[in-house]
Amino acid sequence: QVQLVESGGGLVQVGGSLRLSCVASGRIFSINDMGWYRQAPGKQRELVALISVGGITNYADSVKGRFTISRDSAKKTVLLQMNDPKPEDTAVYYCNADIRSRQWGSYYNAAYWGQGTQVTVSS
Repeated sequence: QVQLVESGGGLVQVGGSLRLSCVASGRIFSINDMGWYRQAPGKQRELVALISVGGITNYADSVKGRFTISRDSAKKTVLLQMNDPKPEDTAVYYCNADIRSRQWGSYYNAAYWGQGTQVTVSS
């Protein structure tokens, strides 16, 4: 089994900063893309940022220049540094990872989600 556990959410004021962390554990052979998504009340889940195994990043237009995604492959961790947050960034943030596992001599890929962490930006 594979688990993704997020931490670091909470209440932050406009203009402040917050860092989200996600650690993967379990039956992991390798980790491909890792990313952060978010879902605000009444809205669909949307991509915030992605980072490939080679470190190539991709951001939603709404967070470019304010959020930074990074990863530590040795620690199976992905981070999201949120600078200058705005009230519209308020949402539940979910970690996602494409993970390759090995079981009974076979390899398989699957996408996993964390349980989500609430981020609330107050003005």
